[in-house]
Amino acid sequence: MEPIESVASVRYADAGELPSALRGADALFVYDFLSKAVPGAWHAADRLRWLHIASAGVDPVMFPELRDSDVVLTNSRGVFDAAIAEYVLGLVIAFAKDFAGSLRLQQQRTWRHRETERVAGTSALVVGTGPIGRAIARLLRAVGMRVAGAGRSARQADPDFGDVVASDDLARHLPGFDVVVAVAPLTEHTRGMFDAGAFAAMREGARFVNVGRGELVVTADLVSALREGRLSGAALDVFEQEPLPPESPLWTMENVLVSAHMSGDVVGWRNALVELFADNFARWCDGRPLRNVVDKHLGYVPSSR
Repeated sequence: MEPIESVASVRYADAGELPSALRGADALFVYDFLSKAVPGAWHAADRLRWLHIASAGVDPVMFPELRDSDVVLTNSRGVFDAAIAEYVLGLVIAFAKDFAGSLRLQQQRTWRHRETERVAGTSALVVGTGPIGRAIARLLRAVGMRVAGAGRSARQADPDFGDVVASDDLARHLPGFDVVVAVAPLTEHTRGMFDAGAFAAMREGARFVNVGRGELVVTADLVSALREGRLSGAALDVFEQEPLPPESPLWTMENVLVSAHMSGDVVGWRNALVELFADNFARWCDGRPLRNVVDKHLGYVPSSR
């Protein structure tokens, strides 16, 4: 933040201090992207013109007053793409090769020969066709998987997905895939999109990966699908309630991999977030177009493709 501090008055605030810090501020950098403090402090934003959030998802700040205001909203699109794609590829391979089973057997000092699966030749549907979804698609294709996307509108001959199906028609296409990866932004249209109907539509024995938002999934319906054997496994990095409560059955299900909302958080990610904001701040001061301007009615940065 030093380059910014040299040309601007910078106030650092926690949730309780935010209303006071917002008064007279021209720009707001929401570094704690999980914070729920902004809506409650919004009454103090008397001259705010720009809000930047240190995440790709903007749902924590998509409240009506901001949506209806003239304040420009930008996000940190581009910082997490490659890291999350690697994470998803790792999960797909971990399931196919049963790494979790090998670790359990090692801890028991049990020698048990098993057969594992090939990844090449299987299929994946990536639900969410933004930059993170594209990076995931490219890596999954690289190991020989057949990949398609699900987005706002259907299209063919996409450079990364090949075919893109419409998310509104998702249930009709889910049976055609071995792996379903959720990376869609959280909006009023995507909240709860993976419910009992969606899980029932998936191919029997399919696997589900969520690196998007926990609220994309109806957790109780996912637990039921896993318990009843309709899905053979799930890898979950995000949850409806975070931290995941200790009493959640997801912790102890052998066919579930749980991680703590960390799929994009590689060494250096915090610096990368601040560097992106600093670059956008320089653009803002110079009157140049900002990077990653969010369409506040869509809830994400519109794709150029």
